[in-house]
Amino acid sequence: MSEEKGMNRRKALGSMGAVLAVAAISPAFAAENKQDEFDSKPLEDPTKKYPKPPFKKQSQPWPGLAGKMEPRPDHGETSYKGSGRLKGRKALITGGDSGMGRAAAIAYAREGADVAINYLPDEEADAIEVIKLIKAEGRVAVALPGDLRNEDFCRKLVADAVSALGGLDILVNNAARQQTRASILDISSEDFDATMKTNIYAPFWLIKAALPHLKPGSAIIGTSSVQAYDPSEDLVDYAQTKAATTSYIKSLAKQLGPKGIRVNGVAPGPIWTPLQVSGGATQEKLQQFGGKTPLGRPGQPAELASIYVQLAADDSSYATGQVYGSSGGEGNP
Repeated sequence: MSEEKGMNRRKALGSMGAVLAVAAISPAFAAENKQDEFDSKPLEDPTKKYPKPPFKKQSQPWPGLAGKMEPRPDHGETSYKGSGRLKGRKALITGGDSGMGRAAAIAYAREGADVAINYLPDEEADAIEVIKLIKAEGRVAVALPGDLRNEDFCRKLVADAVSALGGLDILVNNAARQQTRASILDISSEDFDATMKTNIYAPFWLIKAALPHLKPGSAIIGTSSVQAYDPSEDLVDYAQTKAATTSYIKSLAKQLGPKGIRVNGVAPGPIWTPLQVSGGATQEKLQQFGGKTPLGRPGQPAELASIYVQLAADDSSYATGQVYGSSGGEGNP
């Protein structure tokens, strides 16, 4: 072999060795960089993550607006990051203007879903913000205002959502009415009827209307409450409806399981939403709202968003008839 050829061969082998060395080292660098990415997020103390009581006295006429609360609730507007877990899904969320419904709507859109939200006309200002956030993710956003206490409207709501979204895969029954009354003697038949219609009748009507459109793999999610397990003395009618919600979730899950449709629920504890400032709590309770929980504060809607995502996602396919709690350390689910 000539000296020139030998030199060329040694150069080629040297280059190949360098390539192999880089290839071997690159995964290590990649893993190290990925680990750095995970390590860069510090731990957060849940007791200090959000505002604690005392809160200022404040009241709004029913149903209230999140945009007028002090402090404003966090629905995940800037914090929730999606990863495509609900890509291509089509969801209808009642009470999607504020509270847990708004948090779920934002999270669903960032996970790749098209979303229709229902709300009362008086909540339009909050709803406009949610629609903008959904559209900002490049998803279809549908605003469907109206009163769920009307059966005909509930049927129309589902039909309009199906038409606008091109189908329906996820139904979130979240809208609720809550009014504090010191005594059962203070609850008028009109009040009682309004709470029952909103919290129990509406989900019944909506599920019946939605079922013909739901295919295997679809999900129904109800919003229960810690009130179903540990009811307050001044929320007698509301607590009844949340116990009923928990019951229908478990019963309907058994009925629809063989059809491949999952039914689950979320049971929040004290969460900072317009329910509280629009008659859902006394001013005394409002000022100390959430202070008796082990975490010493109320929860924020953003802290429940991932639960609504989990219960709708394919990777929770064995979860049905379950009620997931998020109550700051109190409650039973």
